[in-house]
Amino acid sequence: MFEHSLERTRRKYNFQVFGYVVMPDHVHLLVSEPVSQPLSKAIQSLKVSVSKQLPQRPFWQERYYDFNVITHRKFVEKLKYIHRNPVAEGLVEVPEEWPHSSYRTWLTEEQGTVYISGF
Repeated sequence: MFEHSLERTRRKYNFQVFGYVVMPDHVHLLVSEPVSQPLSKAIQSLKVSVSKQLPQRPFWQERYYDFNVITHRKFVEKLKYIHRNPVAEGLVEVPEEWPHSSYRTWLTEEQGTVYISGF
């Protein structure tokens, strides 16, 4: 459900998704700025979309952390961190076992639910 909402939001706000992982209690996103609106508007739209589809209230925590990625080195570091998160949390043995991640797209170059930029 989150991945479908992310893809709809990506198309609506015209931004790129380079990487993501949906964890049991949080998500990580590596995205570009939208073309014509602030990223905060796109994230707000994503959060509203997901919240409307889930029964638990509140779903989202009040805080979030953002980080501007400027160098290629930092981009690779953040993408690896995102993809290794399920392994670090002990949920799977290797990143490709986690189904809610962009890792398989990077590994196989086959697009999934969320269109991944960067190839």
